[in-house]
This record gives sequence, structure tokens and C-alpha cells, in this order.
Amino acid sequence: MDVRLIRHLWLFLAVAEARHFGRAAQRLGMSQPPLSEGIQTLERMLGARLFDRDRRGVRLTPAGAAILPAVQVFAGQVERLERAVREAVAGRTGTLTVGAINSALLEDLPPMVARLRAARPGLTIAVREIDSVEAVPLIEAGEIDLAFARLEGELGPNIRSRPVATDRLAVALPRDHRLTGMAAVPLALLADADFAMFACRSSPVYFDRVTAACHAAGFAPRIVHEVRAVTSQIAFVACGQGVALVPLRFEGLAPPQVVIRPLAENVEIVAAALVWSDARSNPLVDAAIASFTEPTG
Repeated sequence: MDVRLIRHLWLFLAVAEARHFGRAAQRLGMSQPPLSEGIQTLERMLGARLFDRDRRGVRLTPAGAAILPAVQVFAGQVERLERAVREAVAGRTGTLTVGAINSALLEDLPPMVARLRAARPGLTIAVREIDSVEAVPLIEAGEIDLAFARLEGELGPNIRSRPVATDRLAVALPRDHRLTGMAAVPLALLADADFAMFACRSSPVYFDRVTAACHAAGFAPRIVHEVRAVTSQIAFVACGQGVALVPLRFEGLAPPQVVIRPLAENVEIVAAALVWSDARSNPLVDAAIASFTEPTG
């Protein structure tokens, strides 16, 4: 559509609604001569006279009355488009794509989603389950905007992270295990145990932190099952397939067959971190980050 035609249709609508060139010009913030010239140009473009003038003002010709409803509909659509663009730029609408590890789907993501939707009812949040190791590549590829992952330290030139949940390392034991009667379990007492462990390929930072704690206690963990999620670790323990080192925050999610006890050693871990790229501006990502303050324990 000719941009000049759009401008002249706005002039036509102002005059049609005001039924007076002077009042229409005032409403548009312009003088009357350019307005009159614009209407004449529109009439030449359409090949029809749109207004008849008389001493009381102006009135629509049959041609003007015929096009007025369509112009009003068009004007409403343009206003809605402008509003949608403003809201998208301001981060009040649009789609935020979030990748999250399994534990964050249960603990950290739901509160953020609730806060964002309360502040931005028009926002769409798409969630994708990921492994921690996938977070940075997916963000760099633009497939997700934000990630919840067990990551920390230097992640890349444009990748930023912020811990949103820190925790102590604990041990998940079968209910009939000999160590369940202890209030806190020394890690060295697990030296002979079989472990259900996070796979290194899924969460290398977390894997390194856990195995380093075992080495500091004098042993290398005997890993008999490698899994992608804390819930899977706990499930293996429930099935009698060894023990598992997990964040203490999962104590409330243990089934009756599993007892979770803190370690005697205070092994601090990042249970979840927000990860994003600052290579491109995204007000929705900024809003999500702002919804978190200090990490929770």
C-alpha cells in the first residue's frame, strides 16, 4: 500500500469525524491549508469527491460515506498494531523460551513463571527440558532465551550466569540402610557404597563438584548408574540400587522408601543458576532476571 495513501486516509478520517476542517486541523496539530490540500490529493488519488462544504461545515458525499467504515476499521487495526509493537518492545508481550534442568522444573521455574505472568498477562512462556551441558549452546544458537542449569564460573565471552538457588550436598539412602539413624552422614562412610550419579556429560560442573568432595573424603565413588536428573537418582535409591548424593532441598520429595540426610561435611553446591547471553537485548530476559534477587538455600 502507498504510504502517502495511508497518511491521507488519516486526514480523511479526522475531517469525517469532526465534520469541520478547522477542528480537524486542530486535532491533528496542523494548519488548515495543508489539511485541505491533503484531502484534495486523496480525492485525486481515488478519483472521487469525498466532502461537500457548506456554511455549517462539511458533509460526506456518497463516495465519502461509502469508504468511511473501511477507513475506521483500518485505523483501529493500525492502532492495535502500534500498541502491540510498543508492548513487545517494552517486554509486556511476546514469547520467552526457557530451558530448564529437571530439578528447576520442580523448584525454581514455577515461581518465576507466576511472577512474570502476573506482571505481563500477555506473555507466553515456552519451557523446554534440558541438561546443564546443553544450556550455553542452545542460548548461543538462539533456540532458548534463558536457562536454569547447574553451571557456574566462566561460561563464554557473552554468557552470564546468576545463582538462584544454593544448597548443601546430602545423601539419599534406602530406608533400611544402616546410616539412616544418623542426623548427618560423614562422606567417608559411603566409600564402599554403589552410587547413582549425575552423568558427567549432562552436568559436568556438578559432577566435578560431587566427585571432588568424595576424593577429599578419601575415596573415588563407585558409579553403577548414570542419570540425567536428581529425581532419577532418588528413584534408583528407592529401587535399592545404591545411594545418591543430591541437593538437600529434595528432602521433601523423597518417597517413603528413601531417607535423605545431610552430609556431615558442609559441601556447598549451586543447585540452579540463571544463564543468559548479553550479546542481544531482550526485555523479557531482563524482566526474568530482575524477578530474582539473592539465591535461596
